[in-house]
Amino acid sequence: MAIIDLVSWSPQGSKTIYAWRFPETNLSTYTQLIVQESQEAVLFSKGQIMGKFGQGKHTLNTENLPILRSLFGIPFGKKNPFTAEVWFVNKIQTFSIDWAVSKMPIHDPDYNTQLPLVAGGRYGLKVNEAEKFLVKAAGTKTEFTQDDLTSQFFGEFSTKTKSQIAQYVIKHRVGFKYLSAYLDELSEYLKGVLNPFWGNLGLELLQFSITTIDIDKSTEEGKKVAEAIATQASMSITGHTWQQEKMFDVANNAVDGFGNGNGGLLGGLVAMNMMGGMGGGAGVGGGMMNPQYSQPSFGGNSREANGQPAQQEQQVKMVYCSNCSKKFPSTTRFCPHCGDPYNPCPKCGTDNDRHAKRCVSCGAPLQAEGGACPHCNAPLAQGSTFCGSCGKQVQPGDACNRCGATLPPSVKFCPKCGNKR
Repeated sequence: MAIIDLVSWSPQGSKTIYAWRFPETNLSTYTQLIVQESQEAVLFSKGQIMGKFGQGKHTLNTENLPILRSLFGIPFGKKNPFTAEVWFVNKIQTFSIDWAVSKMPIHDPDYNTQLPLVAGGRYGLKVNEAEKFLVKAAGTKTEFTQDDLTSQFFGEFSTKTKSQIAQYVIKHRVGFKYLSAYLDELSEYLKGVLNPFWGNLGLELLQFSITTIDIDKSTEEGKKVAEAIATQASMSITGHTWQQEKMFDVANNAVDGFGNGNGGLLGGLVAMNMMGGMGGGAGVGGGMMNPQYSQPSFGGNSREANGQPAQQEQQVKMVYCSNCSKKFPSTTRFCPHCGDPYNPCPKCGTDNDRHAKRCVSCGAPLQAEGGACPHCNAPLAQGSTFCGSCGKQVQPGDACNRCGATLPPSVKFCPKCGNKR
């Protein structure tokens, strides 16, 4: 076979090639090796690394390769043949490797449930140690491309990425709703964790970025989770509850059935009854649109058939938490599921947000003009000195019982509203 006098590599095409092996192995001590900019050449013979060459023109003789004499016993001078594999390593920096991982279940601290997530982004690599890269990554291939790299190490890369994202979320208690605000910080964290992995292959991780973390909608479970989150966001914006949402669906179906002639008289009566219940009217099942139909009533005294007041007994009923929408007994002061304080409506007992001005169920005012009791948070009538719910004093005794203004010891009438002391 003919002896090769010139060895070089000029990459062609648009694909990224990290390493390329020269097809011929018949070299001599007169062979010229040309290494272009951003390249490095490594020679192998009999399973050993003979030498490494950087940018420039080199003659493969015993002066540049002293190991030739021990491997082949080649003397100085003349055109002495020998066999060797020449690998060219591309050391250009690349920043265009896209990545994506799916089937990443993470327990979310906000929703207190497991969410199926997907994540994706881009990173860049550079060959830092040519010999290590060729031995651990390239192997026996004639060329090693970017696609070969991502395909060969996808399993390890995917496992490490999923694990580290999950650990970060758990350690820092970052919920799904706030993950987008931590993408930059999480990207830097993952870069530091993944850099040793690539470094073990002779590569350097120059850049790593996460561009998106979202619900995995490719599965049926993910679709249901995404729909539930969207529904919760809608209810939060409009101010209605999950129970009202379901009642609206039932009413709409009844109305549609009545309009199409499929519901008959019964469907029409049900639809009209539900719609009447929305306005608080009585009737057959009046008030059915009230989501708190199973809530306790804290209203006035009940009367027996003879018209005499009956002794009212507090009944333990289940209420829906205004924060997490889960049921809990009306006798508890805090929701056992999320710890949110129980703020009952004085009229119907519905749990309301502590900042709500009116009950979401019956519309009764929650924040009276007199404010709220500092001890039990119950509404106070204007000018109240004692709380009507817990009986504790809420104003000093020298306050006007009409407007609540502080009265000097010597006055007989309130200087603010004129009420007699």
